[in-house]
Amino acid sequence: MTAADGEHGEFVLPEPWREVLAGETAKPYFAELAGFVAGERETQEIFPPRGQVFSALAATGYRDVRVLVLGQDPYHDNGQAHGMSFSVLPGTKTPPSLRNIFKELQADLGLPAPDNGYLMPWAEQGVLLLNAVLTVRAHEANSHKGKGWEKFTDAVIEAVSAREEPCVFVLWGNYAKKKLPLIDTGRHVVVQGAHPSPLSAKLFLGSRPFSQIDTALAGFGGEPLDWRIPDLQAG
Repeated sequence: MTAADGEHGEFVLPEPWREVLAGETAKPYFAELAGFVAGERETQEIFPPRGQVFSALAATGYRDVRVLVLGQDPYHDNGQAHGMSFSVLPGTKTPPSLRNIFKELQADLGLPAPDNGYLMPWAEQGVLLLNAVLTVRAHEANSHKGKGWEKFTDAVIEAVSAREEPCVFVLWGNYAKKKLPLIDTGRHVVVQGAHPSPLSAKLFLGSRPFSQIDTALAGFGGEPLDWRIPDLQAG
């Protein structure tokens, strides 16, 4: 058990990832990061809530990752972030970037936009919804940038890349594309495109990433994903 585990319980990784990343969590920066986030929680409102920081890793085990979708910073408005990139909990209004993802899903695969933005059905099929930074101050975008999260999530990307099982890495936007050197492109497939945010939606829409992902999975000998997100409202 590291100092980060002992002093800050929320920094204990989900079981499937613990051994894989044990070398990383034993490094001094990880304990410092845990201390930083704990200190921030004492004086600031921090998203996602305690216990949800590693939701993406909890939902998609190391050996289960088929697709890795890299986001940047958690949502920073109330009730949005729950530890999975682009996803929001049921009952939360779908943010603009996710609305554009659903628009493209409909254009690409003909699937209707759901009434919610809860992407757990993707995660349960092996889509690791990983942000590069895993915490943020309320209403202050990028406020936890450069505190150590990037080192940790780079290690997650490298760990997935190091597996024998091939994976599809989805890099939307210039920030995500900078992670390309971490990926063994000889064994894995990388789907790149514009970010789905309103600022770059014109370039994102029409890029057909979901078809590309399914084609890559078929090339690995795997099944396509069921990209449907069930509606949660009756009627």
